Amino acid sequence: MPNYYASTSPEITASETAHAALSRSLAGECVVLMENDGALPLPGKGRIALYGNGARQTIKGGTGSGDVNTRTNVTIAEGLKNAGFVITTERWLDAYDAKRAQAHADYMADCAKRAAEQGVADFVVMLDSPFGETEINPVTEEDIAASDTDTAVFVIARISGEGADRWNVEGDYLPFPEEIASLKRISAKYARTILVLNIGGVMELTEIRDIPGLNSILLMSQLGNIGGDVLADVITGAVNPSGKLTDTWARRYMDYPSSAAFSHNNGNVNDDWYNEGIYVGYRYFDTFGVEPLYPFGFGRSYTDFALQTEAVTVEDAVVRATVSVKNTGKYPGKEVVQAYYSAPQGGPDKPYQELAAFRKTALLQPGETGQVVLEWPMESMSSYCEKCASWVLSAGTYLIRIGNSSRNTVPAAAIALDETVRVAELKNLFSDHPGLAEIVRPAADAQPEAPAALIQVSAASIPTSRAAYQSGRPVLTTDKTERLTMADVKAGRCTIEELTAQLTVEELASFCVGTLRAEGAVIGNASSGVPGAAGDTSGVCLESRGIKKMILADGPAGLRLQPHFKTTRAGEMIPGGAVFGDSFEPWPDDLDETDVIDYYQYCTAIPIGWALAQSWNVELLEQVGSMIGEEMEQFNVDIWLAPALNIHRNPLCGRNFEYYSEDPLISGKTAAAITRGVQ
Repeated sequence: MPNYYASTSPEITASETAHAALSRSLAGECVVLMENDGALPLPGKGRIALYGNGARQTIKGGTGSGDVNTRTNVTIAEGLKNAGFVITTERWLDAYDAKRAQAHADYMADCAKRAAEQGVADFVVMLDSPFGETEINPVTEEDIAASDTDTAVFVIARISGEGADRWNVEGDYLPFPEEIASLKRISAKYARTILVLNIGGVMELTEIRDIPGLNSILLMSQLGNIGGDVLADVITGAVNPSGKLTDTWARRYMDYPSSAAFSHNNGNVNDDWYNEGIYVGYRYFDTFGVEPLYPFGFGRSYTDFALQTEAVTVEDAVVRATVSVKNTGKYPGKEVVQAYYSAPQGGPDKPYQELAAFRKTALLQPGETGQVVLEWPMESMSSYCEKCASWVLSAGTYLIRIGNSSRNTVPAAAIALDETVRVAELKNLFSDHPGLAEIVRPAADAQPEAPAALIQVSAASIPTSRAAYQSGRPVLTTDKTERLTMADVKAGRCTIEELTAQLTVEELASFCVGTLRAEGAVIGNASSGVPGAAGDTSGVCLESRGIKKMILADGPAGLRLQPHFKTTRAGEMIPGGAVFGDSFEPWPDDLDETDVIDYYQYCTAIPIGWALAQSWNVELLEQVGSMIGEEMEQFNVDIWLAPALNIHRNPLCGRNFEYYSEDPLISGKTAAAITRGVQ
């Protein structure tokens, strides 16, 4: 009989409460203030007109493996009420909820019909065809007049997931026509109109941003199961939003270099050609002179900051920049200092600039000055040379810029490298595909004028590493004849290699494929006492050698487990209770509850990966990872299937919500910090 680690009490646990409080305290740093003319923070907690498809149907995260089965989800409407606001548009919200409920009922009926026709489970159809957004009812002049307030909050929500990519259509990447029309009416009538984006990826805002009377735009993103409370903290000023964009927001979708051939756009959802090469995100926009709507690294604050670079030095092939940051405004706040470099042309193709380092300040009070130190190794400014199969620092001048976004920097220093140096010698393992024609940088303009601080660096001071490649793997052997176990490894009586050498081909194969490998097995069917986990490794050697099964759980926004399950008093699992998106497996109608033990596994839905990265705060991210690690220990989960580390090369990728950025540095730093926290 398996051991069950879940609680037998349905009551809210102390860890749920503590983790929700921690998540709330951190999530405000993930919110990006995109526009604000002084309307935020709100001066008081009075009456609010609340509109939009995300007001009550607030999205906590993406679908599929990134969906955490939480006990509750604090919506924006609930969060505002919790903060003391009175919502004056309940009638409008009721009408939208009724419209959406009917659309959802029709969707569920259609999924059931298609599943029956295809002979598959309902959730398989739902995964491939997720429920789309329902266009709102118009916000009329009568609705506005009846709201009896001068403040409106309008919420645009979008959801996506692992089953399908997004579309460049109205109601997805593009706004619904009625969202634009209603926002125009609202912005013309209310003294304060605040747009909240409850979305998991970039969408087009070009027309919306220019609506007269639209005072503020908040990129709330999707903040887990406490999102409504976090938003209330931000709009009241209890938290000053300090997030920064980790993607470039284009004026129009076709400005992205991968747009024409991505996914549905050319009708081929199976093959994608990475013709843009290194020119992803701001590396393309900045190099090719394409003006974005919002640049990478951008984010406003309720306060203002003044940055001053005090010094830039290079010692032991490490660049170090010391920057002072003064809060010159009226509110406490945090700023993100960002350093970019422009490498000299010649040799491998290079973008106009790349992010070199970043650091978030501590909370600075009005008038207070803080100091941050940015460090990065010279070798991180290298480019890969396919001809010489090496990472190369080209001879010439590296211009260093420091600021608070990719389009708001000041030249701080220039580093002159006397000779080209290979910092890492490798070998090319794969040949180029003849059908792949990558875009290349246009003819280089004149190098920008370097600032007065010119730092001379000798190539001789930069070491070269050489990769060692295996020509084959050794065959593991042992001369020990007694049966070796994991206890022997722990006690030092043998090595893990010697134990492995004794395993049979059948045992090794079983470890490779795990427990649930039969036809029809699905994610979420772990067999070792953690229902809803993604899977587990084999128990083939549990009794014979003491090698325990390891439980693997989704997903990037927290542990995705079955929140409620039942067993007999003898410990046998009772079918039912499985949750996957909109699908739910009921328990048997004839279940004898007198022979049942109920178990509960409620986990915390943290902000989606995109939101976490937008905090630009690695210390915060370690705390998030540590919280997940605590829940792993609580529910006996060994491996968390995260972080998710793909690059945002196109905003229509359905799983961008669980990835971090278009930039590899912020992506890697975010993933590393979360990993450190978990470990």
